[in-house]
Amino acid sequence: MIKIENLAFSYGTNQVLKNINLTLQDGHIYGLLGENGVGKTTLLTLLCGLKKCKEGFIEMDGLQPYSRRPSILGNLFYLSDEVAAINVKAVDFARNYGPFWPHFSLETFMEIMQVLENDPQQKMNRMSFGQLKKTYIAFALACRCKYLFMDEPTNGLDIPSKSQFRKAVMKYTAEDSIVLISTHQVRDLEDIIDPIIILDSHEVLLNASLEEISDRLWFNYGSEYRQDALYTEQTLSGMIQVCLNAGKVESKVNVEALFNTAHLHKDLIRATFAAAGREADPQPVEAKETAASAEEEQETAASPVDREDETRFMPHDDEPQNN
Repeated sequence: MIKIENLAFSYGTNQVLKNINLTLQDGHIYGLLGENGVGKTTLLTLLCGLKKCKEGFIEMDGLQPYSRRPSILGNLFYLSDEVAAINVKAVDFARNYGPFWPHFSLETFMEIMQVLENDPQQKMNRMSFGQLKKTYIAFALACRCKYLFMDEPTNGLDIPSKSQFRKAVMKYTAEDSIVLISTHQVRDLEDIIDPIIILDSHEVLLNASLEEISDRLWFNYGSEYRQDALYTEQTLSGMIQVCLNAGKVESKVNVEALFNTAHLHKDLIRATFAAAGREADPQPVEAKETAASAEEEQETAASPVDREDETRFMPHDDEPQNN
């Protein structure tokens, strides 16, 4: 379990995060959403210990990540949006760096590279950005850490690779792991992320499971316009409309529509879900099984950053990072 309490962080006088309270439970793949600059990347770097909280604290099973103890570092991995194109074969990179993580498996790395259709014998500085990204994804999953933090992992991936990524995350993360994925590409991940966390203006706007969201909001996919809609989007097949779910009608959550609704009605969403201090506790195993089933159904239905510094595969706390 990860507990975040009264967390605050700033770059000089620029307040980025303030009064963040979250509890992340074992066995879930969390989606971290938010507009540019609200602190998503900053939160990830705080969670992996690359930055120190100005106020409040973060605990991972009772330990603070900024202590940088081997017992913590060996059980977490942070995959930055920027990845290093170093002059080494992918398999040699994995063989050289993998031992820093006690549970790393080279066999698993090679297996995931095959799933992602990536050549482990190719030099990383000769790879396209998408191939390079898949190499780091394979390495991150092969480390078999309990805590896995990913920043925009599907950026640069083609359509088949995005599907392969979803399958790999579901297959190669343990049932007790905590995965936190920051993304703007919600359509790439909406079948596997649950719960959903939305950051806004230094604070948590929403932290809720899909079940809680569908209990409080109704996602209507009909063609008739509703005057009580909080958000309406025209699609080729009709409309997506989001309303308060006074009648407790069951519906499938559209994460992109949810985010746009939250953006337009921040105070209402905050009040409806009581985001501040919320500790969502959905059922972990069932959540993963449901996500895996949804991914399979979707598959059935629908038949470079060039850096020489090898240490860049784990970013440093030198400069503020943009979100």
